[in-house]
Amino acid sequence: MTVRLTQYAGGGGCACKIPPGELDALVATLGDGASQPKDPAAELLVGLDGGGDDAAVVRLDEERAVVTTADFFTPVVDDPYDWGRIAAANALSDVYAMGGTPWAAVNLLAWPRETLPMELAAEVLRGGRDVAHAAGCQVSGGHSVTDPEPKYGMSVVGMVHPGRMLRLDAAEPGRALTLTKPLGSGVLNARHKATGTVFPEAVAVMAELNRDASVAAVAAGVRAGTDVTGFGLLGHAYKLARASNVTVAIDAAAVPLLADARAAAEDGFVSGGTRRNLAWVEPQVAFDELPALERLLLADAQTSGGLLLAGEVPGHPVIGEVLPRGDVPVVVRG
Repeated sequence: MTVRLTQYAGGGGCACKIPPGELDALVATLGDGASQPKDPAAELLVGLDGGGDDAAVVRLDEERAVVTTADFFTPVVDDPYDWGRIAAANALSDVYAMGGTPWAAVNLLAWPRETLPMELAAEVLRGGRDVAHAAGCQVSGGHSVTDPEPKYGMSVVGMVHPGRMLRLDAAEPGRALTLTKPLGSGVLNARHKATGTVFPEAVAVMAELNRDASVAAVAAGVRAGTDVTGFGLLGHAYKLARASNVTVAIDAAAVPLLADARAAAEDGFVSGGTRRNLAWVEPQVAFDELPALERLLLADAQTSGGLLLAGEVPGHPVIGEVLPRGDVPVVVRG
């Protein structure tokens, strides 16, 4: 009998994140600067300022800084090996979103050992290992717990040059806005969970590393960016605009979509996470006359999405531009 892993999870992939508004409020309680480490061993370059970046960065010296992050989530697809690949690519993406190179990772696994065979867990771990090794990242050990709901991801450590980092608060007016992967994994994952239909293009895109896009962005002189995951394109664009005190303009017609995404949205396969994303970000966005369906797709909760970069990167579509701060942080042009 084939086990459908997605049926063991309340939410799927990055759509199971804590809603962005609640997370903002939570992070704000920790980012007031009232508590600092005693005799810190390293200087914090990127932390919770601006609502939290993709990873923490601490300086070693003038040429090197350590990037550290962790990411895990519930099954986004039924195939355990593919889930492992996708979860690992997603965790590594936080390092690439800072312009860094992942060096080492450890596994994070929660498993319902009394209801799901450990052989499936081994396939999940194998998928994660294979993607990390393809990235040149060492994988050794980790942590596991028994849990009624399966979850998997990685804690990753990498390296970045302090002067060539990508970060949320460095976007400048006059820059193009680039997106390196198409949207739509959220609605396709929702359809997959409901119907069992497999979307190979979506799996391939989610399992794809953001390594080459990150390297190209740094080489092109880009210094501001983030990856597009559970808060959708609009949510991550808003976080970038807010941290950099700019307005981000998105040309809706230029945003690439996975082949079957619009049809899935039209058929109602929209996650609660996507709807919460849109409700959170709508007050911060001028939508022009954009239809409700298009708004949902721009807020679609992505899993292991691409990089959103304040700068033009060869080989990837320009979807808008960075403007001086206007009346709202995000403008969507139909």
